Amino acid sequence: MFHGLSAFPLTPVNETGIDEKAFVTLIQRLVAAGVDSIGALGSTGNYAYLNREERLRVLQLAVHSAEGIPVMTSISAIRTLEVLRLAEDAQRAGASAVLLAPISYQALTNGEVFSLYEQVTSSLSIPLCVYDNPGTSHFHFSDELHGRISELPNVGAIKIPGVPTDPEAAKTRIKKLRGSIPPHVTIGISGDSFAVTGLNAGCEAWFSVLGGLFPKACLNMTRLAQDGFADEAERLSALLEPIWTLFHQYGSLRVVSAAAEISGLISSPSLPLPLQPLNPSAREYLKLILNNLQE
Repeated sequence: MFHGLSAFPLTPVNETGIDEKAFVTLIQRLVAAGVDSIGALGSTGNYAYLNREERLRVLQLAVHSAEGIPVMTSISAIRTLEVLRLAEDAQRAGASAVLLAPISYQALTNGEVFSLYEQVTSSLSIPLCVYDNPGTSHFHFSDELHGRISELPNVGAIKIPGVPTDPEAAKTRIKKLRGSIPPHVTIGISGDSFAVTGLNAGCEAWFSVLGGLFPKACLNMTRLAQDGFADEAERLSALLEPIWTLFHQYGSLRVVSAAAEISGLISSPSLPLPLQPLNPSAREYLKLILNNLQE
């Protein structure tokens, strides 16, 4: 479940609703590419903009269309009560794992975050991935807290936001974190620009935004890193630096939604208000660089 490429597809949604047909098409691309797992309703999946019923429907579509590929789904919500309800929905819908970030309107303490994971994991029958995403949650995990949470039942992985760009520093970072967690808990990298460096440093999984749209290119880089071809994986990742730059400038969700529209996979508009699409100049630039991706 928590090894290799976990591809996180966009959920196309606007003020008229979810484009279910387009979403299924995106899932089918991931199945055809042979990704290791699918991450439904991640940040790119627009979970934060969907209500409970909409999230359940998207998850059901993902599980039904995944043809046996494991599906992980986000259960993040502001209230613990809602997280527990979403966890119940996920298990009933056939999810293979859940992803949980400690999101909140009020700043959370370490004790409150630990209590959240303690309550949720006690009611789970499937694995949980801890989502360390300070850019969204504004909560910063310490390695000590990761260690405490990783000892809870059903915790199977940690999704970290990135690693240092220097390869040796990245290896040191992963080694330090691994020393704080049990051996059965894997470490997955998110933040696509850091992904290959993270894999080369010892991360077992890449939780990929770009992989949700262009799975073959990302799967190729993942396999190269896994098989010890670190330099070639880094070379291919460097070719995508213009994409990574756009991700940092505009947010990966806006860039991926525009890329999906340009590729003819979804129709426009594909983002819920108040989110706005890429500006025209950035969109034209994106058109030029998409040719670097291997379908």
